[in-house]
Amino acid sequence: MSQFQIVADGSVTTPRGFQAGGLHCGLKKTTRHDLGAIICEVPASAAGVYTTNAFQAAPILVTKNSIGEEGLLRGVIVNSGNANACTGKQGEADAYEMRAKFAEAIGVPAVHIAVASTGVIGENLKMDRVRSGIEQLPAKLSADNAGANDFNQAILTTDLVEKTACVKLELNGKTVHIAGAAKGSGMIHPNMATMLGFVTTDANIGSAELTQLLRQATDLSFNMITVDGDTSTNDMLVAMASGLAGNEALTPAHEGWAAFAAGLRHVCEVLAKAIARDGEGATKLVEVQVRGAVSDDSAQAIAKTVIGSSLVKSAVFGADANWGRIIAAVGRAGQPVNVDTVDIRLGDIVTLEQSRPISFDEDAALEYLKGDTVVIHVDLHNGEGSATAWGCDLTYDYVRINAAYRT
Repeated sequence: MSQFQIVADGSVTTPRGFQAGGLHCGLKKTTRHDLGAIICEVPASAAGVYTTNAFQAAPILVTKNSIGEEGLLRGVIVNSGNANACTGKQGEADAYEMRAKFAEAIGVPAVHIAVASTGVIGENLKMDRVRSGIEQLPAKLSADNAGANDFNQAILTTDLVEKTACVKLELNGKTVHIAGAAKGSGMIHPNMATMLGFVTTDANIGSAELTQLLRQATDLSFNMITVDGDTSTNDMLVAMASGLAGNEALTPAHEGWAAFAAGLRHVCEVLAKAIARDGEGATKLVEVQVRGAVSDDSAQAIAKTVIGSSLVKSAVFGADANWGRIIAAVGRAGQPVNVDTVDIRLGDIVTLEQSRPISFDEDAALEYLKGDTVVIHVDLHNGEGSATAWGCDLTYDYVRINAAYRT
């Protein structure tokens, strides 16, 4: 195979060497799982990408410390129901204790464990419950999809669905898998959204090379989604590579470098789109495709502005073909545009051509906008730059969910 293939039934435990699991330890008021872990049977090359929010949660500081030490991980432990953010020195001590306790439970050095948390900000963890859960967690870990499913459930907050992806490809005659799981539904905005993401692969690749590819994939996936314009304190994407596929070490000079990069980007893009589709209260996925910009960076800025516009999102929710809101967002993105050459389409329905209104079938537009996926095309005819961003509509339920988040 020269390109990757999708593995429909794959999970974070599909790549060789990985186990996962989850359980309910009492951090959530429901009986939904709230503590989970992924472990690797060998020291895995590791990479991480983190929130740009100035108030970074304690688990991020711990994970940065772990990956920064040797570029290796044996596992990651995750809790939901409590973000352990803005909790001061006690929160930091709790995150380090989670790392130490889980490392002890599975018999590895503490510095080889990453920690992640998601949930309510500003409340201390109930560490008695976390300690009890960590003691039980090793027995819940398995290399099958059941363990992966338990982990997927353990990382969710307001999410309605689990988010997973998996691909495989051939490198030097060896089958390599790349898999991922993520959570995210609200407080989602580019430059890492309010999300947790976990990627596993059995490829043989070093930490520096994995970091390079993970950052590139993130820029084109997770950094191109928005739900509500808010960037979380806890966003984290961690990747682990076991090397057990047995391929020659991946470097930019490797003939399979581009194929592996494409597979990783696909996994990240699937997860990112799933987060956007599952936006709090959302009824549809919105995709904005920008073409003809002066550069890719310019196209990204415009696509993010359109997808993040509350007026655009509200119009999509109401199935209102109000292209004026789209052109207004393009114009305020702070990027070079030729105001006489912009085209806008809603799906296949042309609403603006060369910056002039086009008569279109309002009923057809209404029916299109009622669908569960809406694609907005913007062609600037001003260069070769292009980008795609994803988001969702803005609904009454988004306000309802977030008005009572702590309760």
